[in-house]
Amino acid sequence: MAKISPLMAVPGVVFAGFVGLALVGMFREDPDSLPSAREGQTAPPVVLEEFPGKELFSDATLRDGNVKLVNYWASWCAPCRAEHPNLEALSKEGVPVYGVNYKDQLANAASFLDELGDPYTAIGRDEKGRMAIDWGLYGVPETYVVDGEGKIVLRWAGPITQRVIENTLRPAMEKAAGQ
Repeated sequence: MAKISPLMAVPGVVFAGFVGLALVGMFREDPDSLPSAREGQTAPPVVLEEFPGKELFSDATLRDGNVKLVNYWASWCAPCRAEHPNLEALSKEGVPVYGVNYKDQLANAASFLDELGDPYTAIGRDEKGRMAIDWGLYGVPETYVVDGEGKIVLRWAGPITQRVIENTLRPAMEKAAGQ
């Protein structure tokens, strides 16, 4: 009778591990969203360079008692262009939207705002992407709902659409206002 090596079980165990990870991912509350380690925590420090001709925001701005959005964007980002009218609509409603221009050339970013409009209450540049790393940015566009005490209530990766506004952002902003 031939002996069976215990190493024969390794492929089956590895496969079972992958299946287990997939099942955990499928049964999350929202399997389409990217997880954020920052939700429920105080927003990391705001370390931005000035965007000439625009008001710069700071840590104190995030803790001013009002709910706000912090939106990472870039002129080279096609989904940023697609979401821009929705950010403008939110801004016109009175929602404070703070912009972080991510790894962009200043002239291109300024042209983007000149062409599409400027929905931002204040804006800064994260030319090297250092602040984005601290915030846990996956890519642009990405938007954070921040409560009046500077705590991140929600992180949305991807463009802001009408559906996202109604089903995700507004409930998060209402939750943040009620805390």
